[in-house]
Amino acid sequence: MKTKAALVERSAGKWEVTEVDLDGPRQGELLVKMVASGLCHSDDHLTTGDLQLGHYPIAGGHEGAGIVEEVGPDTPEWKVGDRIVMSFLPGCGRCRWCASGMQNLCDSGARTLDGTRADGSFRMSLDGQGVGQMSGLATFSQWSTVSVLSAIHCPDDVPLEVACLTGCGVGTGWGSAVNSAGVRPGDVVIVMGVGGIGINAVQGASHAGASVIVAVDPVEFKRGTALRLGATHAAATMAEAMEVVAPLTNGQGADSCIVCVGVTRGDHVAQGVDAIRKGGTCVLTGIGNMAEVGIPVSPTMLTLFQKRIQGSLFGASSPSKDIPLMLELYRQGRLRLDELVTTRYPLDKINEGYADMHAGRNIRGVIVHEH
Repeated sequence: MKTKAALVERSAGKWEVTEVDLDGPRQGELLVKMVASGLCHSDDHLTTGDLQLGHYPIAGGHEGAGIVEEVGPDTPEWKVGDRIVMSFLPGCGRCRWCASGMQNLCDSGARTLDGTRADGSFRMSLDGQGVGQMSGLATFSQWSTVSVLSAIHCPDDVPLEVACLTGCGVGTGWGSAVNSAGVRPGDVVIVMGVGGIGINAVQGASHAGASVIVAVDPVEFKRGTALRLGATHAAATMAEAMEVVAPLTNGQGADSCIVCVGVTRGDHVAQGVDAIRKGGTCVLTGIGNMAEVGIPVSPTMLTLFQKRIQGSLFGASSPSKDIPLMLELYRQGRLRLDELVTTRYPLDKINEGYADMHAGRNIRGVIVHEH
């Protein structure tokens, strides 16, 4: 079949919306009619060259939700009409990592930045050339063929336009606080960068019972949104944040700092490490240029103050458990999703959506597919 999709044809290219060929589902796969896809900053890294992929061209989008149109042969437990959220990291349930409760590190995710199936094959093509699918999904496509390892059932009463956000942004931010930072009741937490990821770190820290949550962002609109979604304080810079934190902690610093800057550099991490107390945790969630190395932190000071730098992939979550959990929290009114969607765009306006993200006008832009 034919489907309209947004492609990046080379590293540091721009989004081109074009028609591609799509194969039907094989065993263990689903043909999905996409309903909505979040405009995550990770996909934008494809157009800047910060993320280097294993194959081009590639159809973007890894934060999506849709409806099953066709089920591959010998694929039980799924039926036409099922509403699903897609996890950008698959989970096999059998490898060492899944068995250890670390499904976000599943061995099946090895080709997340490749865009091909485990056997190196493609389901999309353009003029006879294979087209990769970001995270094996390609949610910037009207239809897509995806693995059941990435599919999570969505309750009928949760709108797919907001449910899609749990496939990456919400789980990544929320889990960065709840899982990676291990926020506990009464903690003092700094969240550096409160866009589509950081705003959910704010929600996660609030959910975990933090007494002080300082949202740091140069954009006033984002600071205001953070205050409405659980932050107790907002600051434009880390220096301003420390003016809040220092008097509350006897000058010791925050229990944790969660770094969610859109294009993360080593100096952002260093600021986060400086901001935490003895034995505190700096969580690194944001992504920067893959080629850049180095964090200007004294190893001796790490040792003497027993501080920890903790990477966080998908908020250290297990998607098949945590996505349904987050959807249930939304149904109970305890996790805010509607408030995260600032603007909705048709697929043809994807470049406009990312321009709005760069300009600080969106918490999360969402592509709503037309069929």
